[in-house]
Amino acid sequence: MHKRLLALKEREEGFTLIELMVVVLIIAILIAIAIPTFLGARQRAQDRAAQSSLRNALTAEKTFYTDNEAYNATPATMDAIEPSLTWQNAASTDPKEVYTRIDAANDQVVCLEARSEAGTTFVLGDIATGANAGTYYGSGTMANCTAAAVAALPSQDGW
Repeated sequence: MHKRLLALKEREEGFTLIELMVVVLIIAILIAIAIPTFLGARQRAQDRAAQSSLRNALTAEKTFYTDNEAYNATPATMDAIEPSLTWQNAASTDPKEVYTRIDAANDQVVCLEARSEAGTTFVLGDIATGANAGTYYGSGTMANCTAAAVAALPSQDGW
């Protein structure tokens, strides 16, 4: 019996190098699949945060419009209506910053822009009255905030 115990004690046990390499290879494959999926989900979430800010900004602009029958681009006035956003009259660099402009010739047109952390700039425009009345949206920047420029936005499906 004693010899048998000594023989079991001397026998080496464990995983072979091949078995360990197979496990590491499987883990590497799973990571290779998961990382791109995670990065894509992260970019979509960052884009949605900027788009959400624009929707909230449009709601605030429409609140002002309801009371005054004109849109407003003054950051202090808009901050009183929607303080969760940073209102500004310059291009945004953060999803919570909203660049707001009014058509110089027509206070019935508002243009809003926000930049996502992923680097995409989203634009949302609203025309309150006229033949092209409605809300238009897209990505990129708008050189001019006019009814024609807003109506020309591509209005992509999905956001």
